[in-house]
Amino acid sequence: MRAVCKHELRNYFHSLTAYVFGAFLLAFVGFGAMLYNLQAAVSNFEYVLDFGSLVLVVIVPILTMRVVAEERRQKTDQLLYSLPITTFQVIVGKYLALLVIYLIPLAVISIYPLIFSQFGDVYLPTSYGSIFAFFLMGAALIAVGVFLSSLTDDQGLAAGIGIAVILFNYYSVRLSEYVSSTAAGTAVALLVLILAVGAVVRYLTKNEDLAFAVCLVLLAAASILYFVDSAAYEGLLPDLMKALSLFERFTVFVNGVFDLTGLVYYLSVIVFFLFLSVQSLEKRRYN
Repeated sequence: MRAVCKHELRNYFHSLTAYVFGAFLLAFVGFGAMLYNLQAAVSNFEYVLDFGSLVLVVIVPILTMRVVAEERRQKTDQLLYSLPITTFQVIVGKYLALLVIYLIPLAVISIYPLIFSQFGDVYLPTSYGSIFAFFLMGAALIAVGVFLSSLTDDQGLAAGIGIAVILFNYYSVRLSEYVSSTAAGTAVALLVLILAVGAVVRYLTKNEDLAFAVCLVLLAAASILYFVDSAAYEGLLPDLMKALSLFERFTVFVNGVFDLTGLVYYLSVIVFFLFLSVQSLEKRRYN
């Protein structure tokens, strides 16, 4: 695992990927600090991180697009399978390398509250709690990017899908507010989501029967709930999107609340998508 991590770090720092990622993150957070902390004379550094979270929509997929897709394109993934390490160690080693690259600019950013506190009243516990949550949110998004990269051998496609998925997660709560809050409107929206889940399962497993079974079970559960208590569907979609949104969870930390459920959710997302990445590689290995 350590050898995989070192190998990935060498590759990233011998290319422009790590430098572009760090430069964009520092530039965006620096611009936010100028707008909020310097020009507007706001002492809340956590607002800067809330503003800077938007840049993760673009730079995380660019960082993760090659992590597995490039191996598949060059057929070097076959060499990984022959190494005396497990697929789990390969994925975790690659993931740790990405976290190191993410932590470097974040370490620079963590100095900002101390600098600003010399010229005004900055509440450091909230600032550093938000930085910690910002790290976990980025780590969860990186795990999603690793999984998406494992699905294809095209880096551009992996980046495009990653941007689309993260952008949808960023705006999911706002988009859900445009859906009718009635029970019927929510039911239609859930039907679309269930069909989308079935399409994803079909793509990942290449098993139409499994995808059909998943859709059938979800549709049956949704239908039973609708007919038993249709009132439960009223306003359900915004609440569901808010619960699943990584960015909405981060907003809670920005508001000064150290949310343990948010931490558990971020860690669960990381474990879940790393598990899917391992399964994706294992499937290709045995195929």
